[in-house]
Amino acid sequence: MMRKKVLKIAMLGHKSFPSREGGIEVVVAELCTRMAKRGHRVTSFVRHGVRADVPEDHTPGEITVVNGVIVREVPCLQGRGLEALTASVTAAAQAAFGDYDVVHFHAEGPCAMIWLPKLFGKRCVATIHGLDWQREKWKGGLGSKYIRFGEKMAAKYADEIIVLSRENQRYFREIYGRKTRYIPNGIDRPKTRPAELIKEQWGLEKDGYYLYLGRVVPEKRAELLIRAFLRTDSKRKLVIAGAASDTEAYYEMIRKLAAEDDRIILTGFVSGQPLEELYSNAYAFVLPSDLEGMPMSLLEAMSYGNCCLTSDIAECADVMKGHGMTFAKGDEDALREALERLDADPELVERYRTAASDYICGRFDWEKITDKTLELYRL
Repeated sequence: MMRKKVLKIAMLGHKSFPSREGGIEVVVAELCTRMAKRGHRVTSFVRHGVRADVPEDHTPGEITVVNGVIVREVPCLQGRGLEALTASVTAAAQAAFGDYDVVHFHAEGPCAMIWLPKLFGKRCVATIHGLDWQREKWKGGLGSKYIRFGEKMAAKYADEIIVLSRENQRYFREIYGRKTRYIPNGIDRPKTRPAELIKEQWGLEKDGYYLYLGRVVPEKRAELLIRAFLRTDSKRKLVIAGAASDTEAYYEMIRKLAAEDDRIILTGFVSGQPLEELYSNAYAFVLPSDLEGMPMSLLEAMSYGNCCLTSDIAECADVMKGHGMTFAKGDEDALREALERLDADPELVERYRTAASDYICGRFDWEKITDKTLELYRL
């Protein structure tokens, strides 16, 4: 049997590598590492000055190898919006002039530069993780216009477009008449951990808390969850795990809301063992978002066997397929009622838990998703 060609792949659009800072970073890390293990030469372009898990003697700007992946820093200007924009320009230029077979862009904004490596004969693939111009922090400004421009450039120049939801697939078909490939994110079956560090640091016990985990940004509606929770008499706690993302004023509002009740705990950004323990010991996971691409936190929560409660947006409901509960998007009363129902019915929570992990790990397998992505590279 003929051996498949070793590909030279460039990935860009993410902040750092490897990282759990956001869903895009998780996806890029999973794909890059698996592709490198299969013998492909994979380069991850990251932003200069942004933390990456590289050796301590790392010199900013130099090329390093992490988990078999070449990590290459590119210069960028600091400032809200400027960092992402300038990093995508410099990364796209280096990819265009570099020795690569495939350049894989992640997110709409970076796709504003997809024409450049395409001009130099590279095969260009774009993954649309969500319609980013709809996010609160970009609404009504130049950022939104630039992201929409990136979306149009992807529709025009990408050899292949990957979308993470059927809703986004419909969007590109109706708005641009553009065929896309539905390749969702993946997940691995994790090992659960007892509540040790989280008990020591925050006093959290098994089944003693509801968990929100993700960026604390307006479209994810953490404030809606807090307000609904404040109206319950639950003896459990509510953990808001995550950091702000260019939304400091919103996070300050969350902090003030949380200060009203000592049942609410703000952990900030978490990773490693504390993150694993939070997933492993939650009574239920709650994601009240108005807007998502394909939420990695939901996949992860289900992989740990959590009962999950989300808003009824298609991007969440399509992931769960009835293996979790939903409430009407933006409806505080409906969310409060759902929390109270779960709080009063541990048997219901256990029924959702029982099938969650097997279902999600069987449906969203990273190795199969890597196979499908590599197939697009070779078409």
